[in-house]
Amino acid sequence: MFLPATRKEMHALGWDRLDIVLVTGDAYIDSPHIGVAVVGKALVHAGFRVGIISQPDVATGDDIMRLGEPELYWGVTSGSVDSMVANYTPLKKPRRTDDYTPGGMNTRRPDRATIVYTNLIRRHAGRRAFVVLGGIEASLRRIAHYDYWSDAMRRSILLDAKADVIVYGMGEYTAVELARRLAAGRDYRDMRGICYVADTPPEGCVTLPSFEMVHADADALTDMFHLFARYSDPTSGTVMCQQHSGRILVHNPPWPTPGTNELDEVYGLGYEREVHPLDRSRGEVRAIETIRFSLTTHRGCAGGCSFCSIAVHEGPVVSRSARSIVEEAGRMASHPRFRGIITDVGGPSANMYGLTCTKGRSPACTQTRCLFPRPCPHLKADHRAQVDLLRTLRGMERVRKVFVASGIRHDLVFSDPSGAMAYMEELAAHHVSGQIKLAPEHCVERVLALMAKPGTDHLLEFRRIFEEMSRRFGKRQYLTYYFMAAHPGCTTSDMSALRAYALRHLGLVPEQVQIFTPTPSTWSTLMYRTGRDPFTGETIFVEKSLKGKRHQKDILTARRHGHR
Repeated sequence: MFLPATRKEMHALGWDRLDIVLVTGDAYIDSPHIGVAVVGKALVHAGFRVGIISQPDVATGDDIMRLGEPELYWGVTSGSVDSMVANYTPLKKPRRTDDYTPGGMNTRRPDRATIVYTNLIRRHAGRRAFVVLGGIEASLRRIAHYDYWSDAMRRSILLDAKADVIVYGMGEYTAVELARRLAAGRDYRDMRGICYVADTPPEGCVTLPSFEMVHADADALTDMFHLFARYSDPTSGTVMCQQHSGRILVHNPPWPTPGTNELDEVYGLGYEREVHPLDRSRGEVRAIETIRFSLTTHRGCAGGCSFCSIAVHEGPVVSRSARSIVEEAGRMASHPRFRGIITDVGGPSANMYGLTCTKGRSPACTQTRCLFPRPCPHLKADHRAQVDLLRTLRGMERVRKVFVASGIRHDLVFSDPSGAMAYMEELAAHHVSGQIKLAPEHCVERVLALMAKPGTDHLLEFRRIFEEMSRRFGKRQYLTYYFMAAHPGCTTSDMSALRAYALRHLGLVPEQVQIFTPTPSTWSTLMYRTGRDPFTGETIFVEKSLKGKRHQKDILTARRHGHR
């Protein structure tokens, strides 16, 4: 079922009042790929009455109050993307379109949506309303952070929004436990996976440099990042505190990493795989076409790329059981719109499915970059589980094609000498919808090191094998390469070298090129702010002018190499 979005739907369930109202900056898509839907279903499964308000009108109180005041808390998220990333390009131009908004025009999500929605609740529900922030915007802005769009340090979003709690990370387990404690009148402040504000720091907490210190001093900001990374591990993390103008942000350790059984349960909660009728009546929501018949095999990432927030938000890799995935595919096949094609089987990187650590992420392990500068010897790369899963899925009744549309870590393939060829053969023969996505990002070793990305040797080997197998199977299919311009440390000379590499070794002028966007809580954003490598202290070049960033991209994408 859909979570109720109207009073009529509430009453149809026999609910006169809700326990929790979730507010989101996206249209309401009931899908296991959408965080607010997952959290809502987990809460309902735990016995709570939950409703959802999508993209409320911020000019009046009519939308935000249409379900009434909840008994326990309001849950607020900007949606699937940080609202500033959703609303602006890397060159700070407003985005005109939005795949998560009915009708496709970017007209309904406010800038800094988490703050705006919280203020809207306070204005119309009263100051005593209990507000919980969640989702990627709140998660990545939970401590003092650099904000690219204002080019300034900002306080924790918890203080700027004047909310009560942040539930950070994926959040469904934390949200349920918080609801249970509030319902029972129990203290929640010792819960894992949350942040809250206090007048004094808890005894024994690790003290991060204050907001005032990191605002004024690049060294203090770098120290904060290192402390935050060290004590944020789900296994060995501890309570951290950060002072903000006399108030104390208390950051409790992460919620324990869920196991396979817990993940299976979440994905088995029953999703409509559709846009809620209220939003559907307002226009087409394009995002549903990408995710409706897509299967998530795992969460988290072992890559630890400097510019990426996936590992910061989702944590280490946890895979679902093959049984759970196949059962979900069976439910998907009974959907009235299903035409026999599973559009994707994957996750942040498709071939991280089944990835395990022989150390079991013990407290003694402080490694967060399991693939850089080379794959960790304790990381067990075994593609047989994914090969078996893909073969099972394509053999199912009513399934005609199964594609892998998620990106692939080509370096990880070659960490599995016993299973690499079987995996690539399975891909090339059966699971490519025209192209496979790879993200080498660059070719210059110095820039790749700052990105925490591997060198190019495995890229060319993967390309050679894939092309040979495609020819053998009589398939016209290709590799699509994603590159990045204007990452900290990257110069125009580096972009010229990348262009020469792409022409000589890949035989193309790249089209999939993004300009680096500094997003909160990533190492690359720290480099952008400080102009230094945070691990060596070395000063690096950082392109900060919009014209210079555009020029770096143009060097790579221009059909003629006519740049200055």
